[in-house]
Amino acid sequence: MSSRRQFLQIAAAGAGAILVSPRIAFASVATDRRFVFVIQRGAADGLNIVVPYAEPAYATLRGALAIDTSSARRLDGSFALHPALVQIGTMYADRQALFVHAVASPYRDRSHFDGQNVLETGGASPYQVKDGWLNRLVEQLPAVRESAIAFAPTVPMALRGNAKVSSYAPSALPQAPDDLLTRVSQLYEQDAQLRPLWASAMTARGLAGHAGARQDPASLGKLAAGFLSRDEGPRIAMIETGGWDTHSAQNARLANQLKALDTMLAALRDNMGPVWSKTTVLVATEFGRTAAANGTGGTDHGTGSVAMVLGGAVSGGRVIADWPGLAPRDLYEARDLKPTTSLDALIAGVASESLGLDPERTARALFGQTVATRPLTGIVHT
Repeated sequence: MSSRRQFLQIAAAGAGAILVSPRIAFASVATDRRFVFVIQRGAADGLNIVVPYAEPAYATLRGALAIDTSSARRLDGSFALHPALVQIGTMYADRQALFVHAVASPYRDRSHFDGQNVLETGGASPYQVKDGWLNRLVEQLPAVRESAIAFAPTVPMALRGNAKVSSYAPSALPQAPDDLLTRVSQLYEQDAQLRPLWASAMTARGLAGHAGARQDPASLGKLAAGFLSRDEGPRIAMIETGGWDTHSAQNARLANQLKALDTMLAALRDNMGPVWSKTTVLVATEFGRTAAANGTGGTDHGTGSVAMVLGGAVSGGRVIADWPGLAPRDLYEARDLKPTTSLDALIAGVASESLGLDPERTARALFGQTVATRPLTGIVHT
C-alpha cells in the first residue's frame, strides 16, 4: 500500500517525480554565492584527465592508454588536459578553472562503496560518520525556506543530516494540467500533514520552470542553472555522475564520460548568467586508478586522482600539484599515484571560500579531526 507521502510524489509526477542518473541535490541558504559539488562515482582516472606528459614514466606505464598530448591542451610545462574537455579547457584559459593533482580522501582500501562513504561523510573510515559534510556545510549558514532539496529519487549521502531536505526529480510523464494541481491544492489545504509537503512540491515545480524532463548532459546543466540562478532558488547543489569505473576499453569510455561532463558544466555556465561570477564548482572522485594499464585496455582501482575547481568565482588558470612522480619507488604500494594533497583540506578550503565562511571553523565542522593539514585556500575570490 502506498503511503500518503508516496501518493504526493505520484500526484506531482507532471512536475517531476523520477530521475534515474545522474542526480542533483540542492540546498537553499541565505547567501548570494553558489557552491556546487560534482561527484564522479566509480573512481575517475586522474592520470588521463590531467595528463602528466612531462613525467618520464607516464607513457611506459600507460602504453596504448597514454593520451596523445599533440591533440590535448597543454596547461603548463608538466600537465595537459584530456582532449574531450574542450569547454573546461576554455574555462582554464579564461582563468575560471584549476586542477589539484595527486589528491585523495583519507580512504585507502579501494572499495567503491566504502570510498564513496568516506568522501561523502567526511569521516576517517567507512560508516564512521552518519551524516554528510555537505549537510553540515548547509548548517554553517542561516537557512531560508527549506534548507535543502535533493534533485533525485533519494538524497545523496553527502547531503543527509540534520538540515531539512526535500526533493525534486524531473519526470518523463506529461505535465499535469493546472486545473488538476489547483484541485489537489484545495484538497490538502486543511490537512496539516500533507499541505506543507504539497507546497514544497509546487515550489520545486516553479523553480524547475520549463527546463524539461530530459536527462542528457546539456539539459541537466541547464536544469541545475535554472534552479541556482534564481534569487529565490537554492545556493548549494550536488550533482552525481556515474560510469567512471574503467577496467576495460578505457580510452573510448573515458572520452565519452569526459565529453558528457564537459557538456553539462558548459551548460551550467552558459545558463547561470551573471550569477556565474559568484559560482564555484568542485569535481571530485572517491579514489583514482592504477598508474599502469591492466591487460584489458583499462586500469584498476587506485588511490590518488585529480580534482577540478571551476566557476566565475575561481582564481584559475593553474595546476596545483606536489607531484610525487610515477617511478616505481614513487608509487603508493608500488601501483598507484601517491596522494600528496588532502581532498578534505581542498573541500574545506573551497567550500568556505566560495560561501564566505571561516576556513578553519568550516574544516572543523565538516571534517572534525580528519583534516591532517590546514584548509587549502587561495582558490576562490573572496
